[in-house]
Amino acid sequence: MASTSRRGGGEDDDDEPYLLGFIVANAVGLQYYQGGRAITRRESVGLVREPHNPHDANAIRVDNARGEKIGHIGRRAAAALAPLLDAGHVAAAHGIVPKPASKRLYSLPCQVHLFARPPHAALVAAALAASGIDLIHVDHPEFALSESAIVQEQQTKRSRGDVDRLFSHVGKGGRARIAPMEAPRDVVVSELFEHQKAALGWLVHREESCDLPPFWEEDNDGGFKNVLTNQKTNERPPPLKGGIFADDMGLGKTLTLLSLIGRSKARNVGGKKARGAKRRKVEEAVEEESRTTLVVCPPSVFSSWVTQLEEHTKTGSLKVYLYHGERTKEKKELLKYDIVITTYSTLGQELEQEGSPVKEIEWFRVILDEAHVIKNSAARQTKAVIALNAERRWVVTGTPIQNSSFDLYPLMAFLRFQPFSIKSYWQSLIQLPLERKNNGIGLARLQSLLGAISLRRTKETESGSKSLVSIPPKTVLACYIELSAEEREYYDQMELEGKNKLREFGDRDSILRNYSTVLYFILRLRQLCNDIALCPLDLKSWLPGSGSSLEDVSKNPELLKKLASLVDDGDDFECPICLAPPAKTVITSCTHIYCQTCIMKILKSSSSRCPICRRSLCKEDLFIAPEIKHPDEDSSVNLDRPLSSKVQALLKLLRRSQSEDPLSKSVIFSQFRKMLILLEGPLKAAGFNILRLDGSMTAKKRSEVIRQFGCVGPDSPTVLLASLKAAGAGVNLTAASTVYLFDPWWNPGVEEQAMDRVHRIGQTKEVKVVRLIVKDSIEERMLELQERKKKLISGAFGRKKGGKEHKEIRVEELQMMMGMK
Repeated sequence: MASTSRRGGGEDDDDEPYLLGFIVANAVGLQYYQGGRAITRRESVGLVREPHNPHDANAIRVDNARGEKIGHIGRRAAAALAPLLDAGHVAAAHGIVPKPASKRLYSLPCQVHLFARPPHAALVAAALAASGIDLIHVDHPEFALSESAIVQEQQTKRSRGDVDRLFSHVGKGGRARIAPMEAPRDVVVSELFEHQKAALGWLVHREESCDLPPFWEEDNDGGFKNVLTNQKTNERPPPLKGGIFADDMGLGKTLTLLSLIGRSKARNVGGKKARGAKRRKVEEAVEEESRTTLVVCPPSVFSSWVTQLEEHTKTGSLKVYLYHGERTKEKKELLKYDIVITTYSTLGQELEQEGSPVKEIEWFRVILDEAHVIKNSAARQTKAVIALNAERRWVVTGTPIQNSSFDLYPLMAFLRFQPFSIKSYWQSLIQLPLERKNNGIGLARLQSLLGAISLRRTKETESGSKSLVSIPPKTVLACYIELSAEEREYYDQMELEGKNKLREFGDRDSILRNYSTVLYFILRLRQLCNDIALCPLDLKSWLPGSGSSLEDVSKNPELLKKLASLVDDGDDFECPICLAPPAKTVITSCTHIYCQTCIMKILKSSSSRCPICRRSLCKEDLFIAPEIKHPDEDSSVNLDRPLSSKVQALLKLLRRSQSEDPLSKSVIFSQFRKMLILLEGPLKAAGFNILRLDGSMTAKKRSEVIRQFGCVGPDSPTVLLASLKAAGAGVNLTAASTVYLFDPWWNPGVEEQAMDRVHRIGQTKEVKVVRLIVKDSIEERMLELQERKKKLISGAFGRKKGGKEHKEIRVEELQMMMGMK
């Protein structure tokens, strides 16, 4: 039952979509599709808009529970529903069809349950009435005939308490029976820690168990029923072979996964027998026999997998292919390897390419490493990994939640864990209960759900009478810094300008129309906390004249360059549509910034307006962001300029650390590439041997920098200047024992990733993490936002009830960042 919902979670309760009621339409054309013949019982169906259907621009496709097309909604109902869906007035639509009366199907009645936000409810009801379609609203006498599980949860047939009891029993008692497992000695040469053996046993059990998926039961007549959705089927649902491997960062997940892959190879586990191979084409037999594992990860993690393979496996025991850059197009070639490693961006690029071998192969196993990368369900790379063909699917991340619980929905979609892989079910059963003020029910459900399919241990988890792993402790400290009189004057002036501009904008809509201006202020305030040299003090020339007027980029090429610099300067800039860094940045004439792919989809839709300010757009209103040319890195550093207060504080801390231990190494993280470059001069002048690692480097160059930093000796590097994005995930930096977070990040999960590059298995010294925070500044307010997110993350996997859903940055939080709340 797919959802057409456009909502990503995180709105106020009084603006939540709610169930208006349902209409009765017909699903037609069932005789033309194989999926229609698979319907033998009452079943939830997915409703998918097809605006580019050559036969009907209002077409709404109907899919069965397995995602197979069965037909379309009848033209009359589709003509009424399509405009409401396209305009977002109907936030979600759920379909349910009854058990067919005969085997020869041409059409089936379909209950279509409609969800809308309160401001749109009257409009939806009026539009349906004008089309002559009866809306069976919640007060209608026939509403009790609804077959929706969401309705039934609200009725006496299944009280909310009954649903909660279903969740409470999921996954209980299974893990205690799973025995630890040794790594295959003919592949893996390293000895696993006890917690890794336990994890390997759990991974193997998840892959090889024939248990029914969570919430499925066998009924009395030999069929199978989902007790949560009431879906019934004669065929036994396939087991959920995979799950979420969410151990804390630094606990050796990669080695455990290599042991899992090695076991499949060594014991020929789970392979299908190629019966009748003589009658098949050779490549078909090869694919059926193959046990190739596809590993998807960020580019920074490539080197980690290669290093772990070299360190922990017998030479030549596992054949590896790096599917990145120049790569083969032959399926047969890829299937010769035990492991194929690729990146999320590579898969995103090939999403709509014809002949992509990665899309065509039925993989033995797919592992998503650093899987929090796919937290946005609308991004191309997320759609690409969800579409991969594989029976065994693993989500691997130490930070599965970074912003909100909705980060988990794309993971469920990848795992194909029904019904939670369907957005409407996720929202109604998990997301909405979590967002209520008293969210104990939602949190309990989320904990039960994660407990059924995930393994999560932290470094502090106790095993018997001692900690899970023997790693020296980590201490996190905050170093608060006073700005100099000159810096404070610049900062206060910028903040005052920002507050005045927000007051001038006035209402919420005006602030959103000038969203780029607000982001500009926030970025510049953060840069002023680091160093005045980061921030071009040209504010007056950049800003629009008044809160109601909009600067037009098409008439101001200089403004276009400055907007492009906004993206280039901030490592954390994200497209407001897909919430991912823009692959190809487009700036609209109304000064808003998007991915080219995202904004082009908006232009092709029936509502071709800017998603932020609602101004009408056409292709002539879109401008490719000009490339920002970086000056020569060495010449850009002026050693004669005064050092900023934060740089001076950093130098004092580094000198103190060096005096205590001359051989100690430190990592300095910043999200501003230019800041890393500015730090090089003062650090070299102070006598430190430094290296730099940032996102502009190739994967090969990054690997070389990490290797050099690990060298030991009197002339070896002692300080690594690292970008949070380039070195914050999947990189082993245990050669260092001190971490400096030069500027705070919005997501605490990203900072945790950075810290745990150093604090992980293999670390022999106590680790000290120092946050550098400017007093009375936006940086202190960013720490407040981080604390909100930490409560949610700890609550989702924790045993205690509590925690609060973090509301994603909206107008109120933009005002908070400017010190107005």
